[in-house]
Amino acid sequence: MSAPTLHKERAGEVGVDRRGFLNGLTAAALLGTGAVMALFNVIFLRPRVTYGPPSKLRVGRPESYGSRATAAFPGARMVVRRDGDRFAAISTVCTHLGCTVDATDTGFDCPCHGSRFDAKGDVMAGPAPTPLPWYRVNLAPNGELEVDKHQVVEAGTYLEMKA
Repeated sequence: MSAPTLHKERAGEVGVDRRGFLNGLTAAALLGTGAVMALFNVIFLRPRVTYGPPSKLRVGRPESYGSRATAAFPGARMVVRRDGDRFAAISTVCTHLGCTVDATDTGFDCPCHGSRFDAKGDVMAGPAPTPLPWYRVNLAPNGELEVDKHQVVEAGTYLEMKA
């Protein structure tokens, strides 16, 4: 076996040998992997939430309702009733299995399972265990009625509008 030959002209140069190259490549790979992992951790920690419809709904100005009007809002699953100068919002979600009840002249009827509710939402017949919930009605700063579906109030709670 012969000894390696040294070149005198290259002896003063400092080059990257094989070990240095592999060390640099390994460091770059580890740094790249760490950066990718950090990015995915940030993405993972960010909440993936789809928020539902807003709980506060504007339902129009008080003067747009007749003296004894009932306005249905099928998308929000509620009705807004006016009784003179008083306003109320009642849910149209049946307390039996969550069907949407129909507003009638005498109250509410569940077309799926036969529950019947009076005009206040109290159970009159059928399998529904509890009355329909009422929601808080407020007057928004712009003069519109605002219903907050996250604030359930006692049945018979009205917003009084002074003329």
